[in-house]
Amino acid sequence: MRKWLTGIVATLAISMALFHLYSGGVQLFPATQQRAIHLALAFALVFLLHPFFKSKDSIEKERNGFGLLINSILAILSLVAGGYLTLRYLDLPLEMSSPTLTTIVIGVLVILLTLEVARRMLGVALPIIAIIFLVYAFIGDRLPLMIQHSGYSFEQIVTQIGLSNQGVFGIPLGVSASYIVLFVIFGAMLEKSGAGNMFLDLAMGLVGRYRGGAAKVSVVASALFGSISGSQVANVVTTGVLTIPLMKRGGYKPTYAAAVESVASTGGMILPPIMGAVAFLMADFLQISYAQVAFAALIPAIIYFVAIFIMVDLRAAKEGLQATEVENKVNLKELMIKKGHLMLPLVILVVLLMVFQMTANNAAFWAIISVPIACLFRKETRMSMGQIYSALQEGVKLSLMVVAACSAAGIVIGVIDMTGMGLRFSSVLLELSGGSLLLLCILTMFASIIMGMGLPPVASYLVLAILAAPAMVDLGVPPIAAHLFIFYYGTLSAITPPVALAAYAAAGLSKTSPMKVSLVACRLALVAFIVPYMFIFGPELILIGSTGSIIFATVTALMGVYAIAVSLEGYFTAKLNFFSRVILFAGSIMLIRVDVLSSVIGLVVIVLVLLYEGKFANKTNKAILLDKSL
Repeated sequence: MRKWLTGIVATLAISMALFHLYSGGVQLFPATQQRAIHLALAFALVFLLHPFFKSKDSIEKERNGFGLLINSILAILSLVAGGYLTLRYLDLPLEMSSPTLTTIVIGVLVILLTLEVARRMLGVALPIIAIIFLVYAFIGDRLPLMIQHSGYSFEQIVTQIGLSNQGVFGIPLGVSASYIVLFVIFGAMLEKSGAGNMFLDLAMGLVGRYRGGAAKVSVVASALFGSISGSQVANVVTTGVLTIPLMKRGGYKPTYAAAVESVASTGGMILPPIMGAVAFLMADFLQISYAQVAFAALIPAIIYFVAIFIMVDLRAAKEGLQATEVENKVNLKELMIKKGHLMLPLVILVVLLMVFQMTANNAAFWAIISVPIACLFRKETRMSMGQIYSALQEGVKLSLMVVAACSAAGIVIGVIDMTGMGLRFSSVLLELSGGSLLLLCILTMFASIIMGMGLPPVASYLVLAILAAPAMVDLGVPPIAAHLFIFYYGTLSAITPPVALAAYAAAGLSKTSPMKVSLVACRLALVAFIVPYMFIFGPELILIGSTGSIIFATVTALMGVYAIAVSLEGYFTAKLNFFSRVILFAGSIMLIRVDVLSSVIGLVVIVLVLLYEGKFANKTNKAILLDKSL
């Protein structure tokens, strides 16, 4: 990249970081103004950093030839459109009611730039969805009655979608501008401070010395890192570089190693505190506090990771894999003395959000400020101005994918809001389900997985929150449960064939077949596919109900998870026969509904099978030993 272009990119990135720090912790800006500046700077950076085509040859051509001119023009147009809206934000409502030619041109420009930014950052999936919805807005009055709308003029569509706070500049972009960018910068600051490596060392120290320790390190490290990250693929690439080779050296097959990493990294999106930035969108959609969302998501996320942990432990036992041989064994006490202070910013963030109920943007601001301060506690970890400068730039660049997703999702949401399509989609789901909650959940699950394919968590959640969640709420599901349900399955699309982005990334690191990795990952994560049904039929798992019922639901869920893991792996203290595995699985399914009778029956079935298998295994082992002695 040319020096002058590098300088412009750095200036724009630092300007964007400082603007969001200022607006997040010092002075609030009017919503439209803040979103316009956010969009203008982000779009300009996308056009200067990400070429029209992805091949190496085209990248070089675009940075040195005619492509560079086009990208520069697009970046300037982004700044012009954002600048116009920033300066005219007070007059914008009047201009939209009787739009001038300039207003219409700016609206069209915003829509076209949004589609191109989304294509460059996210691929073609979301832009195609957005274009389909735009076409529907223009021709929907001529479609069959079931999906028909009353019709809108060109000016109405352009101003509503391109300029109003019901379109591109709606809630998704608002949450991105107010919260998400700050949290992504926080994650980048933590990573630059050395906290990312510290998480990996911590996982190694905690579980690396036990059987199957390599896979357990992957689960713990991916959970810790993923909880502050915003992308399943980013998690895989960051932690998988170290954990996948470690698992292969520990005796796991390449396909299995890649599957473990992709499943664990995907789980990071559902683990508080940040949950891939979706927690803040969900709180905004449901008009509840962030703390409520985080607490509701906590037990299901723990169940998810406990299930994976048990699965890899049973696989290690079945295959006789021992503790990981690590060249530099981690001393936990020494690690906490030398680097434990690097976790302070994360603790500060959680305390500010959960205890003091501080707004998300203020909490993120102070958490970011606390990172270089916490690093001062030891000379070895102190951050230089260059590192801070680099972390701010990196954070902004990492946030560009979220900005692209939120702005493109704004087009979809704008059309849905304008045409009332959301109500129609919900009514179709309700009609197909025939009023059955179980059938509606199954339909919504498939819709969420399909709609989530190829999309980052933020984008898939935004689309599904409008289209799928309302139908579940109409059947009496608590809103938080419905939104977590669609979020889980949208997120799990990252390991679900055929567009399993996390599995593909892990397969690349492991040098194995992506499709095989995806299939093994789905088997490993089968419990994750069941957990959402648990909190739909037993909302106690998301802390709805009395303390006693919440404890009962959690204990029975963990028992069910263990039984499913044993059933799937076919191993307890020895290999299980087919019938024991089927009975165990059936018993665990009975624990999904938080009902005393079905839970007791399920628990009795599970305990009896495990006791029988344990006793049978002991007899078999004794017989083998006796046979060997003879």
